[in-house]
Amino acid sequence: GDTYKTCVYGRINLTIIQQKRGVEMFDFFKKKEKEVNTVVCSDDEFVAVANGTLVPLENVSDPAFASKMMGDGIAIELSEGTICAPCNGTLDVAYPTGHAFGITRNDGVEMIIHIGVNTVESNGKGFEVLATQGQTVKAGDPLVKVDLKSLSKKYDMVTMLIVTDPNEKEISFIDCQEVKKGQIISK
Repeated sequence: GDTYKTCVYGRINLTIIQQKRGVEMFDFFKKKEKEVNTVVCSDDEFVAVANGTLVPLENVSDPAFASKMMGDGIAIELSEGTICAPCNGTLDVAYPTGHAFGITRNDGVEMIIHIGVNTVESNGKGFEVLATQGQTVKAGDPLVKVDLKSLSKKYDMVTMLIVTDPNEKEISFIDCQEVKKGQIISK
């Protein structure tokens, strides 16, 4: 009798509440939609791989990069941990540890992104690789998520963009300044 009515009325009220709220209380079961990459970049440009501040390569604490032994480039002091492709091209190298990536731009320029100094020692801890070696990437496509909070306790997390083969092209970067992910940083 009464228990059945209470159960039915309770179910009807719950259904009405769900409809009024657009079933938002069950939205956590839905998969989150992928972030849409809206970066526009030509094949001869580079963009900022994350939000942060550009710094001269000579100022980084790793002498191999600061001396430009591997090539010229720029560094970025990260203010957030999702690192994106700096150009349109092919992801030739994706270290499973997530600390470094090699990309050949569509115009043949080769470059590496090295996240942090000595971060290879973390053996991938604090890095969630989002891209696959061999895939075609568009500037702004996410490559790796980095746990800046935990990694920066042990490592300098400055991130280097090194042009290892300019393919006979003149490559230069904008002056050091604060940048947003996807902002064009080549000139």
